[in-house]
Amino acid sequence: MTRAMKGKEVSDIQLFRLSGTGAVELSGRAAAIEKHLQSMIEAQMPTFLGVRFLASEYATGKTHKGRIDSLGLDENGCPVIIEYKRHTHENVINQGLFYLDWLMDHRAEFQWLVMEKLGKDVAEQVDWSGTRLLCIAADFTRYDQHAVQQIPRNIELIRYKLFGDDLLLLDLVNSVSVDDATAAKADTGSPTTLVKAKPVGKDKTAEEQLSQAQPVIKELYATLAGYLLALGDDVQEKHLKLYVAFRRLKNFACVIPYKDKLLVMLKLDPDTVVLEDGFSRDVRNIGTWGTGDLELCLRTPADMGRAMPLIDRSYAEN
Repeated sequence: MTRAMKGKEVSDIQLFRLSGTGAVELSGRAAAIEKHLQSMIEAQMPTFLGVRFLASEYATGKTHKGRIDSLGLDENGCPVIIEYKRHTHENVINQGLFYLDWLMDHRAEFQWLVMEKLGKDVAEQVDWSGTRLLCIAADFTRYDQHAVQQIPRNIELIRYKLFGDDLLLLDLVNSVSVDDATAAKADTGSPTTLVKAKPVGKDKTAEEQLSQAQPVIKELYATLAGYLLALGDDVQEKHLKLYVAFRRLKNFACVIPYKDKLLVMLKLDPDTVVLEDGFSRDVRNIGTWGTGDLELCLRTPADMGRAMPLIDRSYAEN
């Protein structure tokens, strides 16, 4: 299944600095040098995009003769290619798709890179089904936005704008999400044996848990998912092995279904929340699935009502 975020109209974003005497509009601009934008994103990649940085200007070998601008691994363990362009006329999407094909054909090479940078345990858990292409540019044409809707890959178009010397705007313009990125490309190119992901063991997948859940929990999940998706046109839903991630540029909620409850992980500081026994808890020092430091336990529609203000906060802050 392919899910698409409706494309935003290309518009001029205005930013103002407020003071006691009035408001001053800040002039937005593109980066004078593409490499400056790339270096800035790579230096703060987890903060900007929820992606762990792996490599810059990664060479694709003598056959492809290319260089991937940035390679990373997102917070859900999925490979990420990031391509940057300063101008709208540069065909960043086609270039990114070229590299995406290369990556799917060289999975073992990527996993070795992850092993070198992040360790063996992380490398063995790489989730190829969610492999993503992020295209970051000063703007995109309506043809770009239409084109990505026709391509069954995880592609996100992100518009950037610099304001002054210390402000960077990142705006998710368009995105397409597919259930399994590996279905679009068979792995045929790498002669090296792939590092296989460890089996989940006795843990049931999120899909299995939800299919076996009590009727009230299935209904509660449908209500919760509908609420999360309705928070904004930029919300994306990604079904992973053990949980369902809801994200903008980064995850803001992860849902882990069980037979008699839903656990919702939110990216909020537990110190800013009044914790309630049996409903909310601090999981900063507890191993959990998904991302986020605050865990909510939902069993009834009433719990959903209690969770909504916290969900709204997580969406707004991430």
